[in-house]
Amino acid sequence: MSITEADTGARPAAGTDEDGRALAERAASDLEGAPAREVIAWAAERFGDRLCMTSSMADALMVDLVSGVAPGIDVIFLDTGYHFAETIGTRDAVAAMYPINLVNVEPLRTVAEQDRDLGPRLHGRNPSICCHLRKVEPLKRALEPYDAWLSGLRRDESSTRRGVPVVQWDRRRRMVKVNPIAGWTQEDVDAYMAEHGVLVNPLQYDGYPSIGCAPCTRRVEEGEDPRSGRWAGFSKTECGIHL
Repeated sequence: MSITEADTGARPAAGTDEDGRALAERAASDLEGAPAREVIAWAAERFGDRLCMTSSMADALMVDLVSGVAPGIDVIFLDTGYHFAETIGTRDAVAAMYPINLVNVEPLRTVAEQDRDLGPRLHGRNPSICCHLRKVEPLKRALEPYDAWLSGLRRDESSTRRGVPVVQWDRRRRMVKVNPIAGWTQEDVDAYMAEHGVLVNPLQYDGYPSIGCAPCTRRVEEGEDPRSGRWAGFSKTECGIHL
């Protein structure tokens, strides 16, 4: 399944923003420290088919967790046009191996059209605008049919994520955002992956612990922050999806 410009339906409001914010705050308090599957089960029961998840296809950990609780869930992948071939291969393998509905989301412009309209290598001149056009705006459109979304954010990934709650109110998109593994450490991740044989993007074994678009991602040296390979040479640390 793919989403393009034509697939933009308005998302019916599920109560007021105050209702959503209050729900998220209560759930964040009640579910703090709960097992990831319990958090996912709460979200699946509360939102039903109005719940989706996103995946960057760095690995299938979240897909493995979520599909075991909510099989058939919509999994949104942002197909920016700049991905490594290994990431596209991982996406295809995940779609074939797990009981999910992969939703492949594309920007409004192809890479060639963006180069034509805004000049080549926008990612090298203004990566924030490039990320907005190829990630933030497409995700906004993709999330419109839903009332809540699941992400794989973890507090130990970077300083900008240290305070992320298990459940939060996504003010920008006016929906609930659920982060079931917010409290997991890298050791927790490694243990789960090994125990369950989770599919992994092969770039992870080649010095890419955090995988984004190919032009803006470099290998990380031993001892460096896992996200230091993203937008190297810029002060940018987030694409904007989770801000």
